[in-house]
Amino acid sequence: MNDKILLDHGSGGLATRQLIEDVFLEHLDNPVLSRMEDSAILDLPQGKVAFTTDSFVIDPIFFPGGDIGSLSVHGTVNDLAMQGAKPRYLSLGLIIEEGLELETLKRVAASIGQAAKVAGVLIAAADTKVVGKGQADKIFINTSGIGVVPERIDLGIQRARPGDVVIVSGSIGDHGAAILLARSGLPFHAEIKSDSAPLADLVHQALSAVEPDAIRLFRDATRGGVATVLNEIALASGVEIEIDEGEIPVDPDVGMVCELLGLDPLYLANEGKCVAVVSPEGASRVLEAMRGTSVGRAARIIGEVKEAKGGPRVKLVTRVGGSRIVPILSGEPLPRIC
Repeated sequence: MNDKILLDHGSGGLATRQLIEDVFLEHLDNPVLSRMEDSAILDLPQGKVAFTTDSFVIDPIFFPGGDIGSLSVHGTVNDLAMQGAKPRYLSLGLIIEEGLELETLKRVAASIGQAAKVAGVLIAAADTKVVGKGQADKIFINTSGIGVVPERIDLGIQRARPGDVVIVSGSIGDHGAAILLARSGLPFHAEIKSDSAPLADLVHQALSAVEPDAIRLFRDATRGGVATVLNEIALASGVEIEIDEGEIPVDPDVGMVCELLGLDPLYLANEGKCVAVVSPEGASRVLEAMRGTSVGRAARIIGEVKEAKGGPRVKLVTRVGGSRIVPILSGEPLPRIC
């Protein structure tokens, strides 16, 4: 096989079959995908399922803490997990630029396979397309996912109510800061890594710790960061959300990057952190359950939900005792982060 991707690899003929067998099936092989049918037959239990789709165009495709392959799995399983679903199956679509090094593609495929294994999902269907040089940027990935929603789970962005507690599952802004530094080449001594990780186990442990209705919602704080997620919740639920600046976990190196570049970590992207809104009675148990997982050890209560006397909004209480409104993100400070 040639050491670079050629247009012939997208022809549907012999070169395509060799690409599938030598690159993808080596890392993604399972009883469903290896049949290589036009569609997959999936064994799903009766009841509710969650279904999502996402696309990944991140630049650079390899970055500290992850790559476009693992990110495509994590991003999709996390979208399912935010509804309380157990992720089961993913589809995978790849748009590959002519001239991409074959070793690069193999590395991405291996990363997808490993991430899927850790997340406990099967790649049930996959497709590749090759476009001419300059018609894409190395590789783009589209994924869709299906997850099973347990009985009695009914999460929703409109369910926050006054008195509820706001929890974030760990330090914020790691992914956005890691991508920024990977692109800029700024000379920082400490390497900041993306937090890209699957969150389904954290969600499962949190839901298992309390009665189902004690947790109002989960949201993963990806593009737009925690600030945008909180604003979306406030608007959908018609509430005010007050957060305490001193309780918001930010890695010291991420904080340094933000201070030097004039950025606010509340708006930086995350790929392995979520926000939960929980009843006050269940907050301590949910926090303990999150901290018992590998991705939630730094979980913290950062605020509470209040009546929207001044309209739906997010208010930050500063370390010195003042306050300011945290608006929803306007513009795109860092494009192609996922």
